[in-house]
Amino acid sequence: MTDAAAWLRRLRPAPDPRVRLVCLPHAGGTAAFYRTWRDLMPPDVELHAVQYPGRLDRLAEACIDDMDAMADGVATAVEGLLDRPVALFGHSLGAVIAFEAARQMQSRWPGTPARLFVSGRPAPDRPRPGVMHLAPDAVLWEQMSHLGGTRPEILTSAALRDVFLPALRSDYRLVERYQPRPGPPLTCPLTVLVGDRDGEVDADDARLWKAFTLGEFSIRVFPGDHFYLIGRESEVVDEVLRRLRGGALADRAVRGERQAWR
Repeated sequence: MTDAAAWLRRLRPAPDPRVRLVCLPHAGGTAAFYRTWRDLMPPDVELHAVQYPGRLDRLAEACIDDMDAMADGVATAVEGLLDRPVALFGHSLGAVIAFEAARQMQSRWPGTPARLFVSGRPAPDRPRPGVMHLAPDAVLWEQMSHLGGTRPEILTSAALRDVFLPALRSDYRLVERYQPRPGPPLTCPLTVLVGDRDGEVDADDARLWKAFTLGEFSIRVFPGDHFYLIGRESEVVDEVLRRLRGGALADRAVRGERQAWR
């Protein structure tokens, strides 16, 4: 049985949340990647982040390199949150896991999730097979540095490299071997976010996500590369909140509106 406490980190509690937002990190990433979002949340949105096995406080656990097992772990972990609407946000690898978790959620609990946000990832029918997971440690580590999103003190530490590499390699193996299985489209709204200089996915690739939902579809392009959301947390969160509130922020001064919620 999945231990929800092991999988989920509640980064921003809410005493009476209108919606819960569950965020999934990129390859080699951890739940801490979303800590900068905490102070950007209004009081009625509870923020959670997924901690994959095999890193930080789950270092003793085996990494998961099977997509069905990873998605099952996430979907099962969020079951206890479903007394309120739950939305999923995933970046890069996290986008794929969020999509597969959403499929499992929909099959178990129709009407869930409330919305899916996918960031920095081509549509599932545009898989990117690769062999980076077979590369020497130095090459794999350089790829992590090239994509960005990792603090310099980690990249320059041999000790931390030894800690992070097994999870990073497992994550690459997970995504590079990923092949989506046939299944019904989602019924929830789906929003795609992408950087306009992302070498992993362009806006045309991102728009192909539209085929994977019967619900409302939207796309938002931000200035930046694969990790466009670093340094633009406020803009990204504003977009997420606007979608969660069904467009309530449209044509308004977003920051002023956020302060009004508080």
